[in-house]
Amino acid sequence: MSEKKLYSYTALFNTPDEIIHAVEKVSEKGYKNYDVNTPYPVHGMDGAMKLPPSKLGYIALVLGLSGMMAGLLMTYWMSAIDYPINIGGKPIFSFPAYIPIIFEITVLFAAVGTVLAMLLFFFKLPNNSHPLHGTNYMKAVSSDKFGISIQVDDKLFVKEEVINLFKELGSTEINPVYYDEVEINYKNKIFEPKFIMFLVVAFILTSGATYVTLNKLMFMVPFDWMSNQEKVIPQSKSMFYSDGFGMRTPVEGTIARGHIPYPYKGDLEAASAMPNPLLPTKENMKLGQQKYDTFCSLCHGYHGEGDSRLRGQFPNPPSLHSEKVRNWSDGSIYHVIMEGQNIMPAYSSQLTNDEKWAVILHLRALQRSLNAKETDLQ
Repeated sequence: MSEKKLYSYTALFNTPDEIIHAVEKVSEKGYKNYDVNTPYPVHGMDGAMKLPPSKLGYIALVLGLSGMMAGLLMTYWMSAIDYPINIGGKPIFSFPAYIPIIFEITVLFAAVGTVLAMLLFFFKLPNNSHPLHGTNYMKAVSSDKFGISIQVDDKLFVKEEVINLFKELGSTEINPVYYDEVEINYKNKIFEPKFIMFLVVAFILTSGATYVTLNKLMFMVPFDWMSNQEKVIPQSKSMFYSDGFGMRTPVEGTIARGHIPYPYKGDLEAASAMPNPLLPTKENMKLGQQKYDTFCSLCHGYHGEGDSRLRGQFPNPPSLHSEKVRNWSDGSIYHVIMEGQNIMPAYSSQLTNDEKWAVILHLRALQRSLNAKETDLQ
């Protein structure tokens, strides 16, 4: 045994109180390179050991920030450089829309990268040898004992002093632990051909199993229930009807339940006679402002002056404070919201009837604020 290289001295204790007391004394003595092994987590052990914050957290932070930047640059390049699409005059790169993607990539980089760093650098994978493995000390602390291992590379380590300290603390068993041959001759094996081949084989098996499952197994009976459903998809043939058509036109003269067709379609003059059914209450005015800011302010501006917030990516509309628009009836404005006008699309599906009328109430308030009468100032 004297020819072997000493790794540490270990001491066993019987109760959680004994190990906490022993760890506090070891910390007070100034030892740094030591570890504590218990069969289950012992409350207060981190404080007793005076452990500094783990360096793994900094690695996770760097990896997470790297993932965030990668996600940001990827989405920006895809949407603003590689394949820019003008959708309704909205910005080419709309940051809020990509927050979920950037968040997921951040978590992916941080989680996977941290695990790989922990395995490859902290645990030295694929090497799984450690001097404590297989020792009677490790068998005891994995069952019902509590132990401390003070390593030889601690700057305060003196064999006799460590043994005497363990005896003073009331240890039931004190033993040396030596490096085994694998640890002494340790070399980084990440790029060893055998390990690389293991990764290649694992990749091939995983990819093959995934391909077979998603492309073959799911189309075999009885696993094909997702692809062969009792439904008719668009443009497909149906054996239920005699004419074989799967897509059916609505019965003439009928309307969908809960839906009342717009009676003034294409007739602005007739629509102009519609009165606003909503009163300018506080609730209706708040609703109108909210919906106007959401759907109208992008082009018309928050105050209806035609100062678009789209920064020239879409033609600016005329001001809503012109004499023409101010003289329009509420019904005429409602008709434009329903059917659109010129390059303005219809907002019949985005807003309910009450929301459309509420928007008109807010618009009237904006017009009155910038075109106040003399009586309003008195």
